[in-house]
Amino acid sequence: QLQASGGGLVQAGESLRLSCAASGRAPLPNTMAWFRQAPGKEREFVAAIARSGGEYYAGSVQGRFIISRDNWKNALYLQMDSLKPEDTAVYFCAGSERIYTRRTSYYRSDSYVSWGQGTLVTVSS
Repeated sequence: QLQASGGGLVQAGESLRLSCAASGRAPLPNTMAWFRQAPGKEREFVAAIARSGGEYYAGSVQGRFIISRDNWKNALYLQMDSLKPEDTAVYFCAGSERIYTRRTSYYRSDSYVSWGQGTLVTVSS
């Protein structure tokens, strides 16, 4: 089971770093991702990273967010800079043991079978 943390209330332009770890010090799955869900909206892809380090980003966060993983610490991170009010959402980490070859597979929520409980990020204007 995955556990996300690091959310909070910040002002526009500030930064936050989210973390995700597997319970019981289990290794992270091969493919990891962050999704988010804003109030009244569907869950959307934010970023994904393969065990080898390949990174994928939604256009709305490209250049502002960086996804990374530490395979020794079994941890996943999302560095979020230049936050905007529209980034307000519950952020979920997700994982899959599968290694995808198609870029589009990283963007789909049904590509992931393990999900964290979510951490709330609120960005005030």
